[in-house]
Amino acid sequence: VDVAWSLWRSRSVFECRSVLVAGEVVSSGSVVGGAVSPVFVFPGQGAQWVGMAVELLDSSPVFAARFAECGVALGEFVEWSLVDVVRGVEGAPGFDRVDVVQPVLWAVMVSLAALWESFGVKPAAVVGHSQGEIAAAVVAGALSLSDGARVVALRSGAIVALAGRGGMVSVALDAEGAGELAGRWAGRVSVAAVNGPTSTVVSGDADALDELVAYAEGSGVRVRRIDVDYASHSAHVEAIEEELAEVLAPVVASVPVVPFFSTVSGEWIGSAETDGGYWYRNLRQTVRLQPAVAALIDEGHGAFLEMSPHPVLTVPVAETVEAAGSDAVVVGSLRRGEGGLERFYVSLGEAWTRGVGVDWAPVFEGLSPRRVDLPTYAFQRSRYWLDVPRAGAVVDPGQEWFWRSVEAGDVAELAGTLGVAEGLESVVPAL
Repeated sequence: VDVAWSLWRSRSVFECRSVLVAGEVVSSGSVVGGAVSPVFVFPGQGAQWVGMAVELLDSSPVFAARFAECGVALGEFVEWSLVDVVRGVEGAPGFDRVDVVQPVLWAVMVSLAALWESFGVKPAAVVGHSQGEIAAAVVAGALSLSDGARVVALRSGAIVALAGRGGMVSVALDAEGAGELAGRWAGRVSVAAVNGPTSTVVSGDADALDELVAYAEGSGVRVRRIDVDYASHSAHVEAIEEELAEVLAPVVASVPVVPFFSTVSGEWIGSAETDGGYWYRNLRQTVRLQPAVAALIDEGHGAFLEMSPHPVLTVPVAETVEAAGSDAVVVGSLRRGEGGLERFYVSLGEAWTRGVGVDWAPVFEGLSPRRVDLPTYAFQRSRYWLDVPRAGAVVDPGQEWFWRSVEAGDVAELAGTLGVAEGLESVVPAL
């Protein structure tokens, strides 16, 4: 702790950087062009895992406090306890219910954003994928915490009515290729999300998706079924449009405090846009993440930080960054089975070594670190003394007479004592 504190408080920060956590090098990088402008990325469903918030609840007061606020906000709209669900208390519902997993993920994402901000990492912009836009809207100030809870809880409750009728499949094709594939089942399958250059999701009727998977596999196209039994971002959602209009009518849209790029409209969110109607369109229309990330890169953003318990968008976002010829960094927060502060410090380190500004002070809270001496830098040991032929004994240059003669420019004394033949007249004045 003392060494870490001393490195942070008493040493300069250079372009080439490394971070160690518990003695292990976890990240090294080189910063080019100064501090970068970070974007907070909020994914949709799929990042959840049992126990995903427990370690941070027990080790991070900032995360725990924000999570508690989310629990209070959700309490108005659900009949279960947020903390009981994540801690696996007997009798609490599980993640097999869409009306549970989506609100819990929302609370985790909002709380992770607060944790990043507590380390001085403030979003220059936010972007969200599907339900992730609800968390993004709260962090951006486009929705109050209460209205964010209302949208995620009541909308996921309405989605229950769609269960068993459809599904979603990830396809390793670009948007055009996936559109052509889905077009073979026109009216039954449609493009649900464009995530990256080779990552697209289609959704629709369950039996049509069975046929699509078989056809794709036979054609050598990689496909993966997503573990849901409903078809978000498809015509199926139209069945709950009236219900959503009613339950989300009280939602009040605000002007974002943090710039908020929409994956629905493909534009920046302005005033009074994120009302109840927006959250229906968010569920019904295609998620256009790739174009949104490309636009943010064009505007100069150099880091994409995923606010989730497990990174599910880092790969497609990184592919979009690469396709754009950008060197923007893409970093997650936690990983499945690694949900504590140590994993979070690794993510902070990855961001910092690539130019994201980080305030490391919270690491040392309650630890009483002290300043200690550190090894000096390894100097280049190049000699600058002139090599002069010697006829006599070697004399220690540290002797008083030597420096006195040098300062006085007494060539005769130096020549006589050192036994140097000729040429000293040109050396001593230079010294």
